[in-house]
Amino acid sequence: MKSNSKLWLHAVENEWFLAISLATTLVFALYSTALEASLTNPLWFGGIFVWLFVVVLGSSLSVVRHADRVAEVLGEPYGTLVLTLSVTAIEVMSISAVMLHGDNNPTLVRDTLFAIVMIILGGMVGGSLLLGGWRHREQHYNLQGANAYLGVIIPLSALTLTLPDFTITTAGPTLSFPQEVFVFVMAIGLYVTFLALQTGRHRGYFSDATETNVAPGVPEAPPSLRWHVSMLFAYILPVVFLAEQFARPIDYLIETLKAPTALGGVIIAMLVATPEALAATRAAMQNHLQRSINVSLGSVLSTIGLTVPAMLAISHLTKHEVYLGLNKANDVLLLLTLTVSVVTFASGRTNILQGAVHGMLFGAFLMLIFQG
Repeated sequence: MKSNSKLWLHAVENEWFLAISLATTLVFALYSTALEASLTNPLWFGGIFVWLFVVVLGSSLSVVRHADRVAEVLGEPYGTLVLTLSVTAIEVMSISAVMLHGDNNPTLVRDTLFAIVMIILGGMVGGSLLLGGWRHREQHYNLQGANAYLGVIIPLSALTLTLPDFTITTAGPTLSFPQEVFVFVMAIGLYVTFLALQTGRHRGYFSDATETNVAPGVPEAPPSLRWHVSMLFAYILPVVFLAEQFARPIDYLIETLKAPTALGGVIIAMLVATPEALAATRAAMQNHLQRSINVSLGSVLSTIGLTVPAMLAISHLTKHEVYLGLNKANDVLLLLTLTVSVVTFASGRTNILQGAVHGMLFGAFLMLIFQG
């Protein structure tokens, strides 16, 4: 077993990306005006965009990594809360930064939420089932857990992204204040109820007895819980600042270069969903499909159950209007994806065909961004 000093040295060496994150934060804090003055130059714009995207994404991955370590130490239900709230915080900060910067974009919240749902239920689930099925032919999971997830995801998705298209109290794809209060309370209430079920009397729904438990490669001695909590905040603080800086090239891309408005939501969704996508795919490849499903469906649930109430509150506090209702084509795609998800997770086993179908739905989502 390694000595404490070696464990600490190894832990510090693993945080090399923090130096990049802090250096980028310092550069943009001092020279943001000069750096953003030449966005009209395509090469300069591409460089700034990729730089910020990579640093924010890398910091987000590190936040999730340390939140996962904190979750392992604390156990349930506190571990689940730390992990979920960390990812949701990144999501809310990123959406808020872009929404509050530049011209008012009332569809950004809707576009981001829909993009996250499609990236996860289409791309992430499709990729996990394809790669896992290709390697292991057929994979098994706990049917009760998947049904519990979908039983909450479906009504939350319909009430937040589809219902506003059909209400007549307000004009456009919006909700009245009483309707927003109902959605706010309902979303948080259902999420808390689900969390109590997941971490309490029905914990067995979200595990698979056929999977072999593999001990995580975490040192038994230092780094301590305090270390991981400190690193979690050390990475998340630059994300708060850099998300605002990243809003400027996104705004320039949409407002000046006339890119599809939904593209801003897709970019933010990619930042948020990538950590979970990597974790879900890796678990499926290791034949831990239940873990992959927990990550995938849990991410969708927390996005709608926690992010929607947070963004509704921020929209009222900042006086920025928010459109939640999807257009007709995306309404159809959302309902089709939810229906296919019910069919996919209805037997307790999956194969590559189901992965291919989910991948096709993700391809349709990408097509509709540019040919809606």
